[in-house]
Amino acid sequence: MEDLQQVDFRGLNRYSEPRGLSELVDAIVDKVRSQNRLVCERDAVWVTAGATGALSSAVGALASPGEEVLILAPFWPLIRGIVQTFGGRPVEVPFYDRVDSPEAAVEALRERVTERTAVLYVSTPSNPTGRVLPPDWLEALAAFARDEDLWLLSDEVYEDYVYRGDHVSIGRFAPERTLTAFSFSKAYGLAGNRTGYLVGPAEAVAQVGKVSTHTIYSAPTAGQVAGLQALRGGGGWVENARVSYGEVAALAAVELGLPPPEGSTFLFIDVSHRVDERGVRGFLSDCLEDDVALTPGSSCGRDYQDWVRLCYTSAPPAEVLQAIGRLARRL
Repeated sequence: MEDLQQVDFRGLNRYSEPRGLSELVDAIVDKVRSQNRLVCERDAVWVTAGATGALSSAVGALASPGEEVLILAPFWPLIRGIVQTFGGRPVEVPFYDRVDSPEAAVEALRERVTERTAVLYVSTPSNPTGRVLPPDWLEALAAFARDEDLWLLSDEVYEDYVYRGDHVSIGRFAPERTLTAFSFSKAYGLAGNRTGYLVGPAEAVAQVGKVSTHTIYSAPTAGQVAGLQALRGGGGWVENARVSYGEVAALAAVELGLPPPEGSTFLFIDVSHRVDERGVRGFLSDCLEDDVALTPGSSCGRDYQDWVRLCYTSAPPAEVLQAIGRLARRL
């Protein structure tokens, strides 16, 4: 304990300016340029109340009431409700488990785009499927967005957790129309600090800032300080977490007879063969008796009623693997 130092962060209990702490904004600019290879200046950054705040403010800025947002499914459960909160219409595009090429990806979108479509939401690495979209797919999606004059909303909160292949930011291919959300919660295990950030064209970020300012004003100052310290010295933590998460993911996939996930912290499982007259809720109830909590797949898309989402980083690895064994027996 004698090495423990108390650091006095002046203003820790005060609001920051709405864009974010100046030092943090500068650190984000450096990170986005070097790690994501995106063109970025200070006016292209907005610090938010978690990535949820970033994505919410972006939807509020980009989609007017009645306009449509294409959402690649299965998806992060909150994005559908966020679109509805701002008066938009979420259009689910069965995708991660259905398409097998850039051409098929674009065709799936063409079947659902209309004159009311304003935004395409993309998540890679994917929550809940664990898919990591390769560069040629992202380039094709970006070209589609440009052809249809759509905004791209890129959810990249699991960028640091790729186990096979590499993470590429779609903003490289269409920087003029891409808003990208990042998260300290997922990268550094700082979910309770509620700090994330969004980057994109300065004019669009200014509109995002209006929504963010009038909903949360500024991200928690203490969370921003934690995020700044993480950017300055959290690389080792991320590297260790990536190894640990990847090991658990591989073991869990083998136990459940699934292909290993390429990234993120989830497995998405078809349990239709175990669903009885009670529906998937009955299966979830049975799993709770085994002390295994799962998310119903319907929260990730209407086409996934008989699926469940499993997070393999929600507890220490040994506990997770014990739970995986109980789930495997149940299946």
